[in-house]
Amino acid sequence: MHDNGRVSAEPGRRVVTRRYLSAWIGFSAGGRFAQALSTVIVLFAFAAPTVHVLVGTPGVWAILGSLVVLAGLSLLGQRYRIEWHGVLPLSLMGLVLYMALSVLWSTYSWASLRGFTGTVCFIALGLYLALGRDLVQLVRACGDAFRIIIVTSLGLEILSGLVIDVPISSLGIQGDIAYGGPIQGVGGTRNFMGFIAGMALVTFVVEALTRSVTRWRAIGSVAIALITLMLVQSPITSIAMVGLVIAALALVVLRRTAPERRPLINTALGVVLGAGAIVAFVFRSRLLDEIGAAGGTAVRLDLWQRIRVLVESYPIQGWGWVGTWPTDVFPFNTLLTDSGRPYTSGLNAVVDAWLQIGFAGALILVVTALLAFARAWVTATTFPGVAYVWPAVVLVLIGITSAAESYLLHGAGLMMFVAVLVIAARRRSWRSKLRRV
Repeated sequence: MHDNGRVSAEPGRRVVTRRYLSAWIGFSAGGRFAQALSTVIVLFAFAAPTVHVLVGTPGVWAILGSLVVLAGLSLLGQRYRIEWHGVLPLSLMGLVLYMALSVLWSTYSWASLRGFTGTVCFIALGLYLALGRDLVQLVRACGDAFRIIIVTSLGLEILSGLVIDVPISSLGIQGDIAYGGPIQGVGGTRNFMGFIAGMALVTFVVEALTRSVTRWRAIGSVAIALITLMLVQSPITSIAMVGLVIAALALVVLRRTAPERRPLINTALGVVLGAGAIVAFVFRSRLLDEIGAAGGTAVRLDLWQRIRVLVESYPIQGWGWVGTWPTDVFPFNTLLTDSGRPYTSGLNAVVDAWLQIGFAGALILVVTALLAFARAWVTATTFPGVAYVWPAVVLVLIGITSAAESYLLHGAGLMMFVAVLVIAARRRSWRSKLRRV
C-alpha cells in the first residue's frame, strides 16, 4: 500500500511541476517582464567590470547563466509570435560554428571551452534582445539601462573626486573628476566608459526622435551623455564621435533623397571616406599627437607586433577561441604591459580574432560585420521609421571602437553586435523569401 501511494504521488508532482513551469513561461512572456529583463540584461553587460568586482567570477557566471535561462523561458513563451523564418544570419552561425571547432584544436581546451561558453551566453542574450523585443522597445530598454549606468558612474566619480577625495581603486575609479577627468565610472577604464557614453548618446537621441520618452527626460539624458563623453577624455571615443557625426549626417541626407539617387550618393560617400582614410593614414602621426593618442598607439603597435609573431605558429586556424584573454594560459600570459600586467585582449578585434581563430576565422568575422553593416545601412536609408537608424549607427560605433579595442569579440560589444545584426537581417535576409518547409 505504501508503494501504491508513492506511485500515485509521482504523477501528481509532475502535474504540479508542469503547471508551475507553464505559468512561469506565460508570465515571462509578458510585456512588462520582457521589458524589465531586457533592461537588466543591458545593465549587466555594460556594467560587467563593476559587477565582477562586487560578486567575483562565480557571481558573474551565476548572473549570466540566470539571465540566459530567463531569456530562454521568455522566448519560449513568445514562440508563436516570433518570426523565425530566415532570421538567423548564416554568417553569424558560421562564425559561432568555427569558434566551436577551434576548441577541438586548442592547446588550452578548458580555457577555450570556458571562453566559448561565455561567448555563446552573450550571443544568446543578443538574440533575445533582437527577437524578444521590437526595435522601439529595445531602444527604450537600452535607454533606461544607460541612464542608470551613467548616473551611477557620475555619482561614484563625484563621491571619489569631490566628496571623499580618495580613489576607489577596486572599481578602477581614480577620482580625477575635479580636474576635468579622465573618469572611469562603472566601466573600469576610460575607453570602455567612453564606449558606454557613446552608445548612450546614440540611444538617447533616437529615443528623442521617436518620442519614446518625454522631452525633458530626453534633454536631460542627452546632456548627461555629453558631459560623460567630455569627462572620459578618451582619444578612441573622440575618433568614434567624429565617425558618428559623419554617419548621422550621411543618413539624414540619404533619407531625404529620392530612392533612385541613393546609390550615387552612397558611392560618392564611399569615395570621400576612402580618400579621408588615406589622408588620415599619411598624416597619422600628426593627427594622433593632436588628439593625444600617440602613446596609446605605440603601445598597440608593440602588442600587435608580438601577436604577429605568435600568429605565425597557427596562421590559418589560430590558437583556439577564448574571448577575453585568460591571464594564466600560454601564450596570453607572455603578452605583458611595460608594468608587467597581462593584457586581456588584443586591442583590435581583427588582430585578436586572427590570434584566436586564425585567418579563416578573422575573415568570417569581417564578412559577418560587413554584411551586417550593409543590411543595417540600407534599412536605415530606406525604411521610414527613425528607429531603424539606431542599428546602423550602433554598428558604426562598434566598428570604429573595435579598431582600438576588442569589444566586438566579447561581453556587451558582442551582445549588441548580435542584436543589431539580427535586427538588420530580419529586414534584409534573402532566406526570408524562400519557401517554408
